[in-house]
Amino acid sequence: MTHMSPVERRSNLTGNSYNKEDAYDLMVVGLRNAHGLEQQAIEMLERNVERLEHYSELRNRLAKHLEESRSQQERIAAALEGLDESTSTLKDTVLGMVQNMQAMMHSMSGDEVLKNSFAGYAFEHFEIASYTALGVMARAAGEEGIAQLADEICAEEQEMADWLEEHLPDVVEEHILLMATGD
Repeated sequence: MTHMSPVERRSNLTGNSYNKEDAYDLMVVGLRNAHGLEQQAIEMLERNVERLEHYSELRNRLAKHLEESRSQQERIAAALEGLDESTSTLKDTVLGMVQNMQAMMHSMSGDEVLKNSFAGYAFEHFEIASYTALGVMARAAGEEGIAQLADEICAEEQEMADWLEEHLPDVVEEHILLMATGD
């Protein structure tokens, strides 16, 4: 079996028989979920950035990604508006509450920065999966503009995930050094 890139796999629906309306409805749900997901990301990043006084490189990169996440959420809201659809306030609220609870639990531990780093790395991959799926949904619905938006955001999330993966050993080492000094 030959390996296909995500873009190549996304075109496999071409020529197959499927219901475009179902794909469209699924895409709208996917957009609403993505909007809620970005709300969760924004809340997670805000909390992390404000608590990383000893990890300046991590704090600066997370602050940059916070701005990217805000932009992503705005672009998703605009895409929904362009389809005469709305965001889901309930999903945004629930996902935000879940993130707040997780942050509260992590803040009670001595290794908060590590747990948040692990959670952030996993969350970026969840977003990558979500935007990959949204691209497939949009292409199946015949919405190439939304598919391109999903691809753009997916690339931004992949860039963040790659940065976190590359810098995780540094964060762990910095944490061990700070523990030794009592910070």
